[in-house]
Amino acid sequence: MTNETINPASAPQPPYTPPQPMAPGDERTWAMMSHLSVLLNLVTGFGGPIAALIIYLVYKDRSRLVAYHALQAMVFQLIWWVGGGALAGISWAVSGALSVVFIGLLCMPFACILSLLPLGGLIYGIVGAVQTNQGQDFRYWLVGDWVRGTLIDA
Repeated sequence: MTNETINPASAPQPPYTPPQPMAPGDERTWAMMSHLSVLLNLVTGFGGPIAALIIYLVYKDRSRLVAYHALQAMVFQLIWWVGGGALAGISWAVSGALSVVFIGLLCMPFACILSLLPLGGLIYGIVGAVQTNQGQDFRYWLVGDWVRGTLIDA
């Protein structure tokens, strides 16, 4: 027996094997989970887009369907949940500050309406999950076509 050390660089490397494609049922499940990641926003306030991004990064090489749904779910949640929540918060802050001079009381109905944006995004995300799980081609309004064009160009 010799005391030779094996150089890891000279050891034979296994050939590269591309990621295996996913089964159609698994594709639908992970596409649905990317849409349902909007529910994480109820608990964490911001976890939904992060979960959708993780699903995208893990499955982008194995399934274009999962990549498409995960990416559009992430973009949609950033716009409606994070953007809508920030807009609602700003409108409540402005209403509160202006209520001292009575004008803010007139602005409060608008703040109430803007507060419904994240709730609308939550419901729309659940609708997307259900339709995706049923095998339908779901696209978020305005976001879906943009994401599809981004993935085709890549």
